[in-house]
Amino acid sequence: MHIAEGFLPPAHAIAWGVASAPFVVHGARSLTREVREHPESTLLLGASGAFTFVLSALKLPSVTGSCSHPTGTGLGAVLFRPPVMAVLGTITLLFQALLLAHGGLTTLGANVFSMAIAGPWAGYGAYRLLRRCGAPLMVTVFAGAFVADLSTYCVTSVQLALAFPDPDSGFAGALAKFGSVFAVTQIPLAVSEGLLTVLVMRLLVQSSTAELARLGVVAARRAVAR
Repeated sequence: MHIAEGFLPPAHAIAWGVASAPFVVHGARSLTREVREHPESTLLLGASGAFTFVLSALKLPSVTGSCSHPTGTGLGAVLFRPPVMAVLGTITLLFQALLLAHGGLTTLGANVFSMAIAGPWAGYGAYRLLRRCGAPLMVTVFAGAFVADLSTYCVTSVQLALAFPDPDSGFAGALAKFGSVFAVTQIPLAVSEGLLTVLVMRLLVQSSTAELARLGVVAARRAVAR
């Protein structure tokens, strides 16, 4: 998913940076408000950021010659909503660009848009939809993590297809090419990330029920029962 330093044409890199900026600014305000009003959530925020950093730093080779990795943004989107993940994801991508050579500074806007904005919003949408349909919590958490992961790579495919359309079939052909390259490894990775996120959520339900109730993830009566 990390588009490498200097890979995008300058106009595309600037455009994705401009598109990402309002989401990050709004997310910074949401994060500041969350910490100010609920300082007890700092540890859970840190854990969500660490989860994203560790998972998205796992660079796995693809059989197609590309690289794939989990994103880890679904957990934070479920717990703190997508605006907060825009900030946590941006911090993660910035540190990875500077310390791990994953992605880059010129492509930071594009990577932020796909992993820290589009992914969390899509995952949160799937999570909320299933919650409204009455699905069990862990099913909704799995769906949120799975969709957040997979949609990140769908957006990355769009970004690459816009920058490098196929000479013969144009944008559509390039989109099919990039999407098929990612799909081979990313679909199983998305399933694995969904299962791992479910395991983490189970641990949080056992250890942080009151905080999850405040965030609306579990019912308040469950926290009282504990």
